[in-house]
Amino acid sequence: MKFEKTEVFGFEAALRGMRNPKNSWNRSDSYNDNILGFVIGEKDMKLAQSLIQGGPVHSKFLRYIHVQVDITAPLYWWKEYDTYKVGTVANSTSTMHKLAETPITPECFELDDFDEEWFNSTEIEPACDMWLSDNFIYFLESLRQKYLKTKDKRYWKELIRWLPEGWLQTRTVDLNYEVLRNIYKWRKNHKLTEWSISFVNWIKTLPYSKEFILFDNE
Repeated sequence: MKFEKTEVFGFEAALRGMRNPKNSWNRSDSYNDNILGFVIGEKDMKLAQSLIQGGPVHSKFLRYIHVQVDITAPLYWWKEYDTYKVGTVANSTSTMHKLAETPITPECFELDDFDEEWFNSTEIEPACDMWLSDNFIYFLESLRQKYLKTKDKRYWKELIRWLPEGWLQTRTVDLNYEVLRNIYKWRKNHKLTEWSISFVNWIKTLPYSKEFILFDNE
């Protein structure tokens, strides 16, 4: 699982809007620094965290802080991510249109925490062994080659049919800090390491994630 080209923006507008209800803009102490970027002052931070503690009704300013990132993850992870419909946008690479264009190799699948030694030592049905072996990857690649050679869409359909959930797909994602607070709350202890380790560790690299996303959420 990979996170690339992360961009975060909207802090200034978020904190300005945060003070709109009481017209308290003159009390803002945040500023732009040529080296550090946008620096949140003590007064703004105190108000922001008090609003976060007040719940979603009061912490609407978090929706103004946007995150854009390219995520490469397996299909089984994307199915769970797709439950987050509000405040998110995603454009994905097309499996339907591009699957046949590049060779199918082990690098096309999520194998980050696959323990081959453990897997081979467990008692599983012999038929299941094929599905995580080079033989199955060769089977998929053969279907791809047949489709390229014949242009017979039946081969393409079988390739789509048998594509495993571990197939990696890249999406350019747009979300915000409010969504990330919810994701962190409900996924930080998930049994999938893609959530509990990979995604959580990425969240912690975002600016002011400790103060906004993780705050009152541990």
